[in-house]
Amino acid sequence: MCSEPPSSPQVVEEGGEEEEEELSGGEESELRTPSGRGSLLTRRGITLRVLLKDGLVEPGDGVLTIHYLGKKFVGDLLNDGKIRWVETGQIFNSPSAWATHCKRLVNPAKKSGCGWASVRYRGQKLVQYKTSWLHKYQPSADMVRRGGRGWVVMRRVGGAEEGLVPRRGDRERIPVRYCTLGPRDAARDPHTLVELSAFSAINRFQPFNVAVSSNVLLLMDFHCHLTTSEVVGYLGGRWDTNTQLLTVLRAFPCRTRLADRDSASAVEEEICQNLFMRGLSLVGWYHSHPRGPALPSLQDIDSQMDHQLRLQGSSNGFQPCLGIICGPYYHGNQGVASTITPFWVVPPPEQRPNDYGIPVAVEVTYVQDNFLTSDVLNEMMLLVDFYKAAPDLVQFHQFWCPDTTMMDKIKGSLSGHAPKDQAYCQILEHVYNQLLNTH
Repeated sequence: MCSEPPSSPQVVEEGGEEEEEELSGGEESELRTPSGRGSLLTRRGITLRVLLKDGLVEPGDGVLTIHYLGKKFVGDLLNDGKIRWVETGQIFNSPSAWATHCKRLVNPAKKSGCGWASVRYRGQKLVQYKTSWLHKYQPSADMVRRGGRGWVVMRRVGGAEEGLVPRRGDRERIPVRYCTLGPRDAARDPHTLVELSAFSAINRFQPFNVAVSSNVLLLMDFHCHLTTSEVVGYLGGRWDTNTQLLTVLRAFPCRTRLADRDSASAVEEEICQNLFMRGLSLVGWYHSHPRGPALPSLQDIDSQMDHQLRLQGSSNGFQPCLGIICGPYYHGNQGVASTITPFWVVPPPEQRPNDYGIPVAVEVTYVQDNFLTSDVLNEMMLLVDFYKAAPDLVQFHQFWCPDTTMMDKIKGSLSGHAPKDQAYCQILEHVYNQLLNTH
């Protein structure tokens, strides 16, 4: 992520998808009428220059920060309302441009930066200064930012936005072997599932060891069971370069599925703070294939490859990025337990650069925790609260198979990860009762 500061400031203009774009001086003046201070200035037209002019913020070195997935970026606020990134000296015209640029360094699939919700001025989000300006100068302005676009799209960590997972009449998605793919083909369905290879089958050794906490599996499996739609989350842990051991200690479910940038930004901010407070690094991500095999799609392969390349190119040196797919409601699973598939992607051979990456199975050691932490239990209750009114909440009274209800299924699947202590079984029963009461 680090680069040498350029000899002269480089102005970067990105973030065009954001509503908070900087306006030229002429456009800004046109929004203000002679009869009143900013009486026609909309929320869209409030820029850093406006906040500077009206004294809500002041120029300064290092007064702007972004925290994103364990990474911190620091910027200077200049007199003209532009932002200078301290690390490289690059100049950005708006919070959106800076946030988009920085976040894409960590997550290349990031579409926009949600600048005003992501950038903090002296520890407080810039969007709060925008709100203060409106309260002060336009108290009658509509302060509601409409994000309620309905169940339109689900945010995917590593790829494009997707609609709610279709039932497809529960049509079977037959995985293909990697060797049958050949070069990339734009006409190929990106949701095509691909069988995993073994490292040994491609004459490789697994380049790292992985240990995953049972609490991670429990929370992830619980999240994936709640809805018939695809879910996604992050994995936090530690990477030991001496032992080449990646330890996955926490799951961070994303409690958002809408194209609401404010919602997505708030969730990422919360996860970022959780990682930081616990001294953890971002070590991977998970998502579900609700009714299909827990195998990566072509889109998943590209997303995973992007994450791996970004981590390898960061200032932290090489660090593995683990992908996990959970298949809770696939009828091809053994019994009631979800299929949980850790995977990694090996780049295609140099002589075939247009091929897809090779998805490989990762051998993992699962470490049984002695108890459920308060963080896990709290996250489970937050998930229940988030999904309880959703139209695609699983109907837990219905039957999974002739003699097993959906609730029996989730209990059976989670029992493989839960501590054996009777006290914690009772705690889980309380969570299950909350689920049953959502209907």
